Amino acid sequence: MPLSRRALLQSSLLSGAALALPTPARAAKALPTTNVHWLDGSPPAWDGGQSWGTPWPRGTLRATDRLQAHGADGTILPLQSWPLAYWPDGSIKWSGHALPAMIDRAASHVSIGIGRNPAPAHPVRVEQQADAVLVHVAATSWRLPRTGSAIIASAERDGRALLRNVHLLASVQNAASDEESENLSIQRYTSRIDALTVEQSGPVRAVVKVEGSHADNSRQWLPFSLRLYFTADSPAVRIVHSFIWDGDADRDFLRGLGIRAQVPMAAPLHDRHVRIATDHGLFSEAVRPLTGLRRDVGEAFRQAQIDGRATPSVDTLPDRLRQLLDNIPAWGDFRLFQGNAQGFTLTKRTRKGRAPIQSLEGDRARGLAYVGTPSGGAAIGMADFWKRHPVQLDIDGAAGDTADLTAWLHAPDAPAMDMRSYRDVLGMTDYARQNDGLDMTYEDYEPGWDQAKGIARTNELWLWALPATPDAATLDSYAAQVARPARLQVQPDRIHAAGVFGDWAPRATSGALSLAIERQNDLLIDHYRDEIDRRHWYGFWNHGDVMHSYDSDRHQWRYDIGGYAWDNSELSTDLWFWYSYLRSGRADIFRMAEAMTRHTGEVDVYHAGPWAGLGTRHGVQHWSDSSKQPRVSNAAYRRIFYYLTGDERVGDLMRALVHSDRVLQHVDIGRKVADRAPESLPPGGVGAVVKPAGLPEGVIQLSFGTSWGSLVAAWFTEWERTGDRRWRERILAGMDSIAALPRQWWAGGANFDLASGRFVSGGDHVSVSHLNAVFGIVEIMAELLPLVDAPGYRAAWIDYCKWYNAPADQWEGRFGEAPRGHNLRQAHSRLTAYAAHALQDAALAARAWNEFQDGELKPGLTTIQVGDGIVEIPGLSTNGAAQWGLAAIQNLALIPPD
Repeated sequence: MPLSRRALLQSSLLSGAALALPTPARAAKALPTTNVHWLDGSPPAWDGGQSWGTPWPRGTLRATDRLQAHGADGTILPLQSWPLAYWPDGSIKWSGHALPAMIDRAASHVSIGIGRNPAPAHPVRVEQQADAVLVHVAATSWRLPRTGSAIIASAERDGRALLRNVHLLASVQNAASDEESENLSIQRYTSRIDALTVEQSGPVRAVVKVEGSHADNSRQWLPFSLRLYFTADSPAVRIVHSFIWDGDADRDFLRGLGIRAQVPMAAPLHDRHVRIATDHGLFSEAVRPLTGLRRDVGEAFRQAQIDGRATPSVDTLPDRLRQLLDNIPAWGDFRLFQGNAQGFTLTKRTRKGRAPIQSLEGDRARGLAYVGTPSGGAAIGMADFWKRHPVQLDIDGAAGDTADLTAWLHAPDAPAMDMRSYRDVLGMTDYARQNDGLDMTYEDYEPGWDQAKGIARTNELWLWALPATPDAATLDSYAAQVARPARLQVQPDRIHAAGVFGDWAPRATSGALSLAIERQNDLLIDHYRDEIDRRHWYGFWNHGDVMHSYDSDRHQWRYDIGGYAWDNSELSTDLWFWYSYLRSGRADIFRMAEAMTRHTGEVDVYHAGPWAGLGTRHGVQHWSDSSKQPRVSNAAYRRIFYYLTGDERVGDLMRALVHSDRVLQHVDIGRKVADRAPESLPPGGVGAVVKPAGLPEGVIQLSFGTSWGSLVAAWFTEWERTGDRRWRERILAGMDSIAALPRQWWAGGANFDLASGRFVSGGDHVSVSHLNAVFGIVEIMAELLPLVDAPGYRAAWIDYCKWYNAPADQWEGRFGEAPRGHNLRQAHSRLTAYAAHALQDAALAARAWNEFQDGELKPGLTTIQVGDGIVEIPGLSTNGAAQWGLAAIQNLALIPPD
């Protein structure tokens, strides 16, 4: 494949990496116009306010206070902006933005430029008091106590409480079921606030972080953090709720986990309204129905009740009808239970102690419920409702003075949550036997290391405080927002032009090979997207992950086979999805990648306990494999979503990783390797570098790609988010010390001093692992190396890229031994491409494309059962497809083939 030096240089400029260009060539540029579009292509029926991130080319933006937003018709929109990240020269790399709720006047798109920034017509105001924070949004005031159990004490409008006492709930039982215990008991807990922090105070939006735990008089557990987002002109508060599972799996079986609001019901029973979003419409009823009766109360009464308006005075009814109203049962309790991804049931009863009756059944409820009166009420909604089953929406006590409105993140009507290990020890009491098990099932099992304690889960909810019962169209628009949250996003070409996220290019639109690669990537992405629904990869802990490998004999993913089951980010599936979105702007890929980011950053990672900061290798349960490593907790997998959305929870998760190297003082990743001959280690095993005995205190053994590279991702992100140069210096310390090692990158790993961030010994022998360059290190180096001055390390990295896939005879001629560990040849073609790009070497560029097209792991045909038929699709496993996709994307960016 001929490739001239001029063509290589052009591809360098187009890719945004500019690896070979000196710093002065990156001169300051004019501020680019930025158009922000709706992810789904058109504005939503209801929009409660938007926030997103915008990238800026280096040197173009110094402050965010002069940024202005325009609607599609040129109307100037109030905009709140803040920095998310900085370039090394201090200019802004990413800015965060918020717009007020547009409701029925949502713009088809928004443009960002320089200009005057008007305040909203009704600015959000935050009033800090000694015992509470008041947030004023238009006519509604939200009171947030600093202590106690109530997350929100009240939401008031014109002196009238619309809702009160919003608090968290948890219940736990002491056994999985009455089959396992004759003395089954249930304990109940509510939220206890430890801290409240105002993070933003308007004028477009306010953000308040609340931290605490679930507690009763004798126990405090299940720590939580949640953020409340208040947006100008929005009647809703958006809630991002996270909790850590810290229970004892043998005695704590979570029965229910939810959030409850209390709604005053000061109206006649027939003027109390219940609305629940089903799969396609609204279940609309009154506590005391006036329709369908034997005696007709008249159209005025019936239509008002259906519309959610106040009925005429009962004094206008004939005496006989007025006297008979109390004979109509009042339905005080309503319950929608979604036990799986395919069906829900909706029941109601008159009160506790009376039998429920079934109202209707359906498929996939959208996750919104409302209760209230013509003078006010509240609605609550939960994103990904049916996907996070078992879930539940309850309205209780609506026939009394106060109704309880509850969104259950884990439904109390479902079987209790069982966090125990799925397996027995099976004699695997020492490393030798555990290694034998790894040979058979690909699972790295060790008793006691398969615990879930310390993992987390995040859910997104909305809570509306409403001055009256909304009409059906309005509530339906709320339900649509809950089921598919609207998002504004910067377009791919504008993101690419900013030079962020390393080596990638927008989708190719010409060239036979380029178009063939695009079709193949689409086919693989679409297959995994569709498999999520075909195989129902949903549920409280599972939603967002995909399976690892397929069993063609059973026509089933290997969900029950050791390390072949859940993917847990193996070989960077997250990055494949995110880079595919960046190039295409496709909404379906964004939502798939978003769900994976929410899952892998929470469920597959420990946030408390001895493994805090580490993640778990792929397994039957997300936490069941005993290999706990930084390669899974990797900030590289979170940062794209963070910068595209400004999501503060994901920002917390990445910040929590900056000291995760310290955990490796007592967690030895390679602890089992000493009992195993290196040549017998299976691909993807626990590692190939044995921790030397007798290392001094504060020195650990660290692999370069899977561990140090993952840590660098966290340090790099913290440096660009804060401008704090100590993280830059820590990265450079590691880089310079790798360059000083006898075998540099070819050592695979060395002994790392935690205090200095330097590799201080070891690195004397060649130890090649196919895992070192497939967990985000390539992407991070592509973005980081142009920003730091590390010529020795850069040369060592390029040398590794150039020689990893070198022909065997050339390799042996240089290193004096036959190549070993050089698997994933096709995936590593991007290393060759990187070296070709950096060295401007056309021969290497040709070799890179040959490796990509002819690699031994090029996706072949796998037989898959789809419905009642059998089809063949390219791709051997999720991580194989991911690495194929990442290699294709990076090669297209670095050395376009056509």
